[in-house]
Amino acid sequence: MTSGTMRVDVARGARVVSYSAFAFFLLVANLRPALTAVGPLLEVIRSSLGLSSTAAGLLPTLPLLIFAIFSPFARLGDLFGIERTLAGCLALIATGVALRSEGSVAALFGGTVIFAIGIGVANVLVPSLIKRDFPHHVGGMTTAYVMVMSLTGAAATGLAVPLSVHLAGGWQSSLAIWAALAAFALVCWLPEMRRTGALTVRRPERPESGKPIWRCHTAWQVAIFMGLQFLTYYVTIGWLPLFLADHGHSPAEAGWLLTLYQTMSFAVGLVAPMLMRRGRDQRMLAVVASLISALCISGLLVAPSLAGLWLLIFGGSFGITFILSFALIGMRTSDHRRAASLSTMSQATAYLIAAMGPVAFGWLRDVAVGWTVPMLSLAAVAVIQAGAGLGAGRKEQL
Repeated sequence: MTSGTMRVDVARGARVVSYSAFAFFLLVANLRPALTAVGPLLEVIRSSLGLSSTAAGLLPTLPLLIFAIFSPFARLGDLFGIERTLAGCLALIATGVALRSEGSVAALFGGTVIFAIGIGVANVLVPSLIKRDFPHHVGGMTTAYVMVMSLTGAAATGLAVPLSVHLAGGWQSSLAIWAALAAFALVCWLPEMRRTGALTVRRPERPESGKPIWRCHTAWQVAIFMGLQFLTYYVTIGWLPLFLADHGHSPAEAGWLLTLYQTMSFAVGLVAPMLMRRGRDQRMLAVVASLISALCISGLLVAPSLAGLWLLIFGGSFGITFILSFALIGMRTSDHRRAASLSTMSQATAYLIAAMGPVAFGWLRDVAVGWTVPMLSLAAVAVIQAGAGLGAGRKEQL
């Protein structure tokens, strides 16, 4: 082979890698907007369709339950290939988002179930894809994909109301526009299905080594660590505005403080890979970040006037635990097959735990008639999370 031919082959390979990265990040950009766009429009949707408060409250919780139930279906990736299965996920997301915007109660909930199935399966397959294609850059790639999800999710939240105001069709058009992004991502993903091995139905790979994932203590610690930090996040997003309003902050101030929390989590998440590489394992990082979260939750209860400070620090600690919970899937496994098994088990467990959080928090608030008991309970959850992180962060291959 001549040097000229080699240069052509290298250039062609670089273009393939670049396109694959583009298609990958376009895919993961569709894993949050369908979820986060509905929150700011919830009251408008409730009024438009005549939903009860209970039914409206089920809308943001339903996807979490679907994630938990359908995560095991990620094993379809073994049958049809990861690329083909992810294409199916994008098709489900596009279809479900479009159906949800039709304007009826049945379509609202039916579409939510459909796109949640697609997102739930894709959530499991993406860490496995990273472990397979980027085995030496798990931390960096995990950070990049979580950051893309966070940015597109935040964009969907911020654009939801303006789009409903300026687009014909109101809230329906505001939600439906994200179906176009999913359809575009699907078209761009189709070439990935032609990659080597992507079309193979059953690849002759060696069986998984070691005992089943569900029998490994470390796997359960990863799942619990992920689930508890998810729970804390969804409780914070759902209940913090009301907590702040009850402690003297206007709705606008509460909204900006919540934005501060999310912005800080994004900023700190950018340096998470560097922090994960320091030391022999991730135990110290998991424990310290979790305990800081517990401290900030307690601080909000004791000194709510300093909410801006507490949420600034809280956002930073969550940014670390959020990235770490996904990165541990690749770090604790020896290959992409084990990563897929751990991803399935941990995410199914995590979303089931997370789905119970907002409901349990609200129940505690009603029973205790105040914020002290639920906030202290949430701080206790963060302490338990630290204990799970102590085990999940050990340098061990499952």
